[in-house]
Amino acid sequence: MRASELLRNKFGVSQLYKHEVKDGDETALEIYWHPLTIAEREAIQKKAGSDDANDFALGMLIEKALDADGKRLFQDGEKAVLKNAVEAAVLQDIQLAMLSSGAENKVEDAKAALKS
Repeated sequence: MRASELLRNKFGVSQLYKHEVKDGDETALEIYWHPLTIAEREAIQKKAGSDDANDFALGMLIEKALDADGKRLFQDGEKAVLKNAVEAAVLQDIQLAMLSSGAENKVEDAKAALKS
């Protein structure tokens, strides 16, 4: 098996991640997403029009967040609403979950499979 195939199988965009936004003990919103690719990262940075990390993270959230049916949760025009009317800590929690989701996968497993 080629290394690119192995990586695609173990860490490809077909994976689906989930994050629950909590309000106390209650789940206020469930957000799903597929892993961020380099091409998507570049497109989001270009769309943001700046090198500001907050603009990138908010753009990523808007682009990648899905509902349980796989439909986008946010539209491009909602950036100002999210930026100005939602607690930064809530958005940052979601963004961090999205950015770190791949870290949950064990790279050691991929390395071991590559050797065999």
